[in-house]
Amino acid sequence: MGINQKAQNLYALQPDPLEPRAEEVERYVAALQELAASDPDLSGRQAWSQLRLAGMRAGRRSEALDSLNRIFRLATMPEPPPDGPCDGLVVTTTTFAATDPLFRVLLSLWMPWLGKRFDAATATGDNIMLPSARLLAKLVWPSYRFQSLGDGRYAAFRFRSYAGAGALDRDRRVLKIDYDWDENPNFLIRDILDELVQVVPDVYLGKALLRYSRRSPQSRRLVAYFALRPAASGSPRP
Repeated sequence: MGINQKAQNLYALQPDPLEPRAEEVERYVAALQELAASDPDLSGRQAWSQLRLAGMRAGRRSEALDSLNRIFRLATMPEPPPDGPCDGLVVTTTTFAATDPLFRVLLSLWMPWLGKRFDAATATGDNIMLPSARLLAKLVWPSYRFQSLGDGRYAAFRFRSYAGAGALDRDRRVLKIDYDWDENPNFLIRDILDELVQVVPDVYLGKALLRYSRRSPQSRRLVAYFALRPAASGSPRP
């Protein structure tokens, strides 16, 4: 099948951007994964667009979360794992139906998180933050200090990464991003576990999970979806 025919088939499968059915989104992303070997640029752009659109449809909560979960389950363990700086996108929060609209408004007004930095050799990394994030951090974690990257951005909240079964998706292999280190603030941050999968090469979808009981370390609740892709212009490595 020629490239033009593949593009036409892909266009025919493209779901409505505002009111798709979750199965249509799933079918389209599966087609992008097949396209990735022959046209990685197109598949990457379109996969990223589907993640952004799902976040824009978060007001249609049931469909958006169903679509994102289907994409997550279509994806695979990142191999090789991300290495270097990645731009980040908070796709949507997944707290409660009553609170998610408020979070979406707040995040549209102020989003201090810019992405993550990975060091594949040491299986560690950290988060890239705007300077304004330090103001909130001083209130919540007074003794915690951000690290200046020298370009107006800051690094914070180091993590280690390793492969494992998904906490909520036990039948899927994921890259776990674990913040449970002594150097991180004990309140909230050490209770976060991110799980990352690769949708197509260089496009990653993550689930942010929050531990809600220290007595039961495996107790996790999905609180957000996020996306990552390699940064166009790099930050310093962690």
